Amino acid sequence: MAALTINLNSISNLSRSQFRQIADDNPDMKLERDKQGNLIVMAPTGGETGNWNSDLNLEIGLWNRTSKAGKTFDSSTGFELPAGGDRSPDVAWITIDKWEALTPDEQRGFLPLCPDFALELMSRSDSWVQTQAKMVEYMESGCRLAWLLDPKGKRAAIYRIGKPPELLTAPESLSGEDVLPGFILDTRFLWS
Repeated sequence: MAALTINLNSISNLSRSQFRQIADDNPDMKLERDKQGNLIVMAPTGGETGNWNSDLNLEIGLWNRTSKAGKTFDSSTGFELPAGGDRSPDVAWITIDKWEALTPDEQRGFLPLCPDFALELMSRSDSWVQTQAKMVEYMESGCRLAWLLDPKGKRAAIYRIGKPPELLTAPESLSGEDVLPGFILDTRFLWS
């Protein structure tokens, strides 16, 4: 099942605080809010996508455990993006300096910042166009590197600050570049 976008603008522009209240009142639902104030309800992923998400988080988490350069987050972590949306990337990472600058209350809640690195893994029912729009929100909010991975289409889009997305067909690996220095993700498992 694809994500369901609910446009509430005819009755109310869903504010960040209203979104937080809806999320708190419905803890078993995976919800996001785009920068236009639309409520996005996402279905749980299937086993294949869930397994890939787990592997991707493991890889970046192991790299981070060794580098001690920052903090990693899974898809249940909410980010209050400066450009206006409230999003939960499948994998996210921030520098240790950003983490330590947050108050204990900020660390416990939706993080009031944009990740330095964001990864979105498309499930079979996700829309390429809608997911690209989400990637643009990350970049407009200050994300330094983002990957959009589409196993069904056997493609990856790499987003970098100030550059158009780079589209790759079934790349064997992706580099963390200067954002995740020394990190190389073997992506062949996604395309087989």
